[in-house]
Amino acid sequence: MKAFGVTNNKLDSFLEFDKTKEVPTGRDLLVKIEGISVNPVDIATRKGINTELKNPKILGYDGYGIVEEIGESVKNFQVGDKVFFAGDYTRDGSYQEYELIDERIVAHAPVQASIEKSVAMPLVTLTASELLFEKLHVNPAIDNRDKTILIINGAGGVGSIATQLAHLAGLKVIATASTSEKVKWVKDLGADLVVNHHHDLIKQVHDLGIKNVDYIVGLSDNDPHWQEIVELIKPFGTFATITNLRESQISDLKSKSVDFAWEWMFTKAKFKLASMSDQGAYLEKLAQGLDSGMIKSTVTKVFHGLNVDNIKAATELVEAGHMMGKVVVLA
Repeated sequence: MKAFGVTNNKLDSFLEFDKTKEVPTGRDLLVKIEGISVNPVDIATRKGINTELKNPKILGYDGYGIVEEIGESVKNFQVGDKVFFAGDYTRDGSYQEYELIDERIVAHAPVQASIEKSVAMPLVTLTASELLFEKLHVNPAIDNRDKTILIINGAGGVGSIATQLAHLAGLKVIATASTSEKVKWVKDLGADLVVNHHHDLIKQVHDLGIKNVDYIVGLSDNDPHWQEIVELIKPFGTFATITNLRESQISDLKSKSVDFAWEWMFTKAKFKLASMSDQGAYLEKLAQGLDSGMIKSTVTKVFHGLNVDNIKAATELVEAGHMMGKVVVLA
């Protein structure tokens, strides 16, 4: 079977190679890949390679396809099911014709939504869901209208779904966006208010009549915004991030007794935690939301043909750092 991988940290190291199709055991599914999505973690993983690899590294942490074989302990899927998933960082990713994936982090694909709309969403939705519901402890079943969240990089991949989920949970959502196109994008996704992260966030939020916010989510480089985050977060509020933070910075939150949390979507699968099945449940809800129209897919660019040229082109778009929404490659 065909696979696509990198041998070093350069984009030009992407190549196509032959790989033996694996046989699923235990709770694994063997999925024939019909679509993938490119995420910043793909770029970060590639750039983290500091030596020439003898065996190419297969990236890709969004997948959509058809179950071709199942392991002997699989409970929830059968051959022929259409599925989608975000993947497991410790295993080969979705840049290949067939992928082995644990059923607990897989869901049945949407019925009405297209492949491209579906495959754009797993990783970002899992990240946003864990941020909001597990790290910020937002309870969507109660009245949250008096709670305010600031989402930094609201128009990005995770920000675009975090904005939707926060809106659906009843929070007052302040999203950052830097162009008129992106402002419209985040408002259409449910942002109540929009501020520009290229300008003073403190002044902009205060000008909105808001002194402090209950929750802040950092989805881009935190360094340029750190003092703004410290100033804007409410005492006993919560700050969570998926990006960098130096240990010395965390103490800046102490005087406000601010809770701090990391989010890394791959933790549950990496350590084979019982809670990894929560990810399959989140994705089943996502499938229902996409089919009902309650959740809007954030795909904005689609390439046709799973090959080296398209993977590289899609990667270049994400790597440039200006993507609004998600980019997808269909087989």
